[in-house]
Amino acid sequence: MPLYLSRFSYTPETWARLIGHPEDRAKAAQAYIESVGGKLHGFWYAFGAHDGYNLWEAPDNVSMAAVALAISGGGALDSFETTVLLTVDDTIDALRRAERVQYRAPGV
Repeated sequence: MPLYLSRFSYTPETWARLIGHPEDRAKAAQAYIESVGGKLHGFWYAFGAHDGYNLWEAPDNVSMAAVALAISGGGALDSFETTVLLTVDDTIDALRRAERVQYRAPGV
């Protein structure tokens, strides 16, 4: 199954709610991804441009998109970005296939 890295930031209101009622949001994230047949591999909070990161496994892009849309539509986040991760083997396969692409730079 494909892996996905999500970066998220809470709204100030969400942080205020969590300060008043701390909870383990990793459990919620796990339930969301499991509802589409996936798995949560990690949930971390961070300093910097994003408040946290998730590593997910999902059956396909549509399943991960469903989770991302549901979370984004919930109103607790200021931002939510997801990147599809490629294995080394997938990247090597892509590199081999790229050789067959007849790319031409603009204006050349």
